[in-house]
Amino acid sequence: MQRTKPVTVVVVGAGHRSEWYGKYSIDHPDEMQVVGVADPNPIRRREFQKLFHFPDENMFEDADALAKKGKIADAVINGTMDEMHVSTTIPLMRAGYDILLEKPFALTEEEMWELYGVMLETGRRVMICHVLRYAPFYQAVKEEILKGTLGKILSIQASEYVSYHHMSIAYVRGKWNSLKKCKSGMLLAKSCHDMDIIMWLMNKTPVSISSFGSLMYFTPENAPEGAGERCMADCPHVDTCVYSAKRLYIDHPDRWRFYVWTEFEGKENVTIEDKIRLMKEESPFGRCIFKCDNDVVDHQSAIIQFEDGATASMNMISNSGKDERTLHIVGSKAEIYGSFEDGFFTIRAIDPSPGIECTAKIVDPLSGKKAEGHGGGDHRLVQDFIRYVRGQETTPSLTSLSDSIYGHQAVFLAEKSRETGQTQTFKAI
Repeated sequence: MQRTKPVTVVVVGAGHRSEWYGKYSIDHPDEMQVVGVADPNPIRRREFQKLFHFPDENMFEDADALAKKGKIADAVINGTMDEMHVSTTIPLMRAGYDILLEKPFALTEEEMWELYGVMLETGRRVMICHVLRYAPFYQAVKEEILKGTLGKILSIQASEYVSYHHMSIAYVRGKWNSLKKCKSGMLLAKSCHDMDIIMWLMNKTPVSISSFGSLMYFTPENAPEGAGERCMADCPHVDTCVYSAKRLYIDHPDRWRFYVWTEFEGKENVTIEDKIRLMKEESPFGRCIFKCDNDVVDHQSAIIQFEDGATASMNMISNSGKDERTLHIVGSKAEIYGSFEDGFFTIRAIDPSPGIECTAKIVDPLSGKKAEGHGGGDHRLVQDFIRYVRGQETTPSLTSLSDSIYGHQAVFLAEKSRETGQTQTFKAI
């Protein structure tokens, strides 16, 4: 008889992604309960305790302390920083926990295979937060492929356009701006979702990959003439530059608040003057966008060959007006093209009838309604994780660690190809 009591979880790494997943338990207490937290920040630990109502003895400073305590829950939601994913997950697997692990699940090929090996050794269930698989847009695309609508897939072209303000906050001024700082390149930090989608939709073994890209625009030589070091302290372009900290963060104080205003966590009555002072004097987000310590690429392309000769391409391009993911799949019978942000796609099928050439049908999984949280995928992911932990039947979107290997391997090999100029070969699993 399958267990029907709520799955109990401990959150490790009390960031906003973990909080979002954990909040599923508030609306669905019969399915999941958050019973503890592990995080070095005492303010965040208390905030999570207030939100989820667990006892003091279930608050820990880190994953090691939780693992040493023994198993106090069924599973862990691991939302630590990228470089901590493997080092925190391994002791928790060995302590008996199943894991919902944020992407990227590893920062190197060596880490990836180490984590995979421990999963096989312990027999624990590890699911990766490739949440786009659960978005209605991509789920509907997968359904069409499974139905045979497209026939044999010949090519997948995926592009991710990173908006100017998203690029600024996370990948130039922010914590994912440097390989030295976060140990994660741009494709891994931003586009491993997209590589995973390619592998999931293609559902074939990849053979080889080539990649090109560079840091081309966000460099000192592209700074406006006379630009200062800090936008709101010494720059004459503070009111005109599209990357001005004043225009991006003071004029839009809530857009990236989880990233920009961490210094004010736990403080009350924070004023706009406090935020201006932070931008002028201390905040890394107050620096000139062209004079930061960033070294990750601002554009990169990769092309993949699969065992049957099919190909796929992935393009990550920054500096766009808005965030957007586009997809174009061509099969032997029909093709699909669309934009994730639009929420719908078009199926264009070959029709040689006189005067027709092809037929076109629009598929709108949301029927024009707005979806929350990665196109509506966040809560679907948590639902599937609960089924996974319970040993129940899961959806075709399930992102187990085994299912995620090729997507991450593609990113690691793309970086090697970009750096060496040589095509790289996949290791089959």
